Amino acid sequence: MGEYIESVEMTGKTVDEAVAKALEELGTEKEDVEIEVLDEGNKGLRGIISGKTVKVRVARKTGKTKAALDFVYDVLEKMEIDAELEYSEDDESIRIDIEGENCGIIIGRRGETLDAFQYLASLVANKNSTEYKRVILDVEEYREKREEALIRLANKLAERVVANKKNIVLEPMNPYERRIIHSTLQDNGSVRTYSIGDDPNRKVVISLK
Repeated sequence: MGEYIESVEMTGKTVDEAVAKALEELGTEKEDVEIEVLDEGNKGLRGIISGKTVKVRVARKTGKTKAALDFVYDVLEKMEIDAELEYSEDDESIRIDIEGENCGIIIGRRGETLDAFQYLASLVANKNSTEYKRVILDVEEYREKREEALIRLANKLAERVVANKKNIVLEPMNPYERRIIHSTLQDNGSVRTYSIGDDPNRKVVISLK
C-alpha cells in the first residue's frame, strides 16, 4: 500500500530505462500509463548520444482506482477531515484505508456511514464500466477490529445457547456482519444460525441444532 501517485518524472540513460524506473515507482504496468519524453538528452556528432541522461514523465491513465480515491478525497475535504489515504488493489477489488484524527464520524453507528460511503465510492469507480470492481473502505482498521469482536461474540453466545438451551437474537446487523456470524458458527456441532426480519433491521438468530 502507499500514497496514490498520479505521475512521476524519471531520468535514465535511455527512454526505456527511465520508463522502467518510473513504472516501478508507480507500481503499475506500461499499458496503464501515458509516457511523455521531456528531454531526449544531448546528441553529439552523427547523432551519437552524449553523457546527458534522458528525462520522461509517466502518468497513470484515468481508471477505477483514481476515480475512487478522488471521490474519497473530495468527500473528506468537504467534511473538513484531515486524513491520509493508503490503497491497494488486485483484479477484483480496490481497498482504501483512511487514517487521521477525528475519523470516527466516517464510521457512524455500527459502521452504517462507512458502508454508505463505500457504496458510493463503488458507484463512482465503476461508472460507465462493464467490469465491476469492488471498493472496500476502512477507517483505522475498524473493519478488522469489528470482525474480531463479532467472532468473539458469536462463540460466546453459542456457548450461552448450549448452556441455557434458549435461542438468542442478536442486534440488527448489515449483510457483511451477518455473514461473519454465520461463517463463524457454520461448523459448530451444537448450534445453527439463521436470519429474520428485513434490512436494515435484519437479525441473526443462534439456536440449538
